[in-house]
Amino acid sequence: MKRLFTLLAALLLVVSCSSDRSKYLKVYNWGDYIDEALIGEFEQWYYEQTGEEVKIIYQTFDINETMLSKIEKGKEDFDVVCPSDYIIERMLRDDLLLPIDRDFGDTPNYIDDNIAPYIRECFDKIDGSGKNANDYSVGYMWGTTGILYNKKYVDEEDLGSWDIIRNPKYANKIFIKDAPRDVYSPILIYLKQDELKAGKVTLDELMYDSSDESIAAVENYMKEVKNLVAGWEADFGKDQLIQERGWINLTWSGDAVWAMGEADPIGVELDYYVPEEGSNVWFDGWVIPKYAKNPKAAKYFINFLCIPENALRNMDIVGYVVANGGDVILDAIQDEKYEAIDLTYFFGPEADSVHVNPILYPDKSVVDRCAMMHDWGDETPKLIAMWSRVKGNESSNVITIVIICVFVLLLVAFALRRSISKSRRGGHKKGKKK
Repeated sequence: MKRLFTLLAALLLVVSCSSDRSKYLKVYNWGDYIDEALIGEFEQWYYEQTGEEVKIIYQTFDINETMLSKIEKGKEDFDVVCPSDYIIERMLRDDLLLPIDRDFGDTPNYIDDNIAPYIRECFDKIDGSGKNANDYSVGYMWGTTGILYNKKYVDEEDLGSWDIIRNPKYANKIFIKDAPRDVYSPILIYLKQDELKAGKVTLDELMYDSSDESIAAVENYMKEVKNLVAGWEADFGKDQLIQERGWINLTWSGDAVWAMGEADPIGVELDYYVPEEGSNVWFDGWVIPKYAKNPKAAKYFINFLCIPENALRNMDIVGYVVANGGDVILDAIQDEKYEAIDLTYFFGPEADSVHVNPILYPDKSVVDRCAMMHDWGDETPKLIAMWSRVKGNESSNVITIVIICVFVLLLVAFALRRSISKSRRGGHKKGKKK
């Protein structure tokens, strides 16, 4: 299906270049991050609301930086895109976003009616250099970072802390997300426990910490972990745990829920926790880039996705948690097989004892020990360099080059020796002939 959308997007892109651009909406989203049936349904809904026809050109990206580069450097005219929190922050600072107008005429404003207060509060903390992120972005999905583990192989007494990834008992059974921000932030929280408990620093302040001292501390810790790691993964870690090739995975809550759902029917028992020391919460949101050509259809598209029924469909397909609150969502997610938890932070005072999946919707006590990551700006290369050193990219590249050079030299030496040997044998034969 993704390939079909890519082909259709390419064809529509060619057509749109020579047609009225207002009849096309260019959407740029993460792969597998929407109920694809909603794309066609939006086109019909948009016509019903506005009397105007629009066709969606739908394209996907794999990493935030790919999307950002196309807008920042290529000035591509995407109408609506879905970056993560720290990229929203960067786009705001670099003046790459348009404000999202909430005037929908006779159409209800589903955005402001449904986005949970907790999401708006978190977006208030996005540092937009004076611009409020809630005016320029609308929350889409969110989740936590934590530990997915196999209950059969991981001892209960080892659970609860981030330090499980440094336990030699699980050597070569640990998979770590190849995502420096999602590793750096929680490990720094773990390492700064004394300062946090003493009140010398807050979680929010710690999420801005890019000091050389903190980078070095996380690097040293992760270098101890490195020898135990079976793989640095972007997407395959959950599969390794399902197949019991791995027992521990530093991962995202949505991936954990998906893995647990896939593992249960085959008798593999997985579980997930947010470590006691604390962690980070992450958010993805919809924005309208500066170079958008159809901001009207873009704001209607965002509004359409905030309709509770559509939000539930996306959550069911994607596996992550939508930013919508409200009674429709609250009623849909309740399940008596789970213990009651406190979700007042997300749904309001009436949700103080709700039976829901605690991995998708963590208890208030869990959220209280989590914080949102921020963009490092010009200091980002420091983070990337640290991560390369942790994984050993530089040293492994050097070793690889050395091995190749030695191999080439051995081949040259062998060839020279063989050539000299042939020359000597050839000269002897010629002498005999003489």
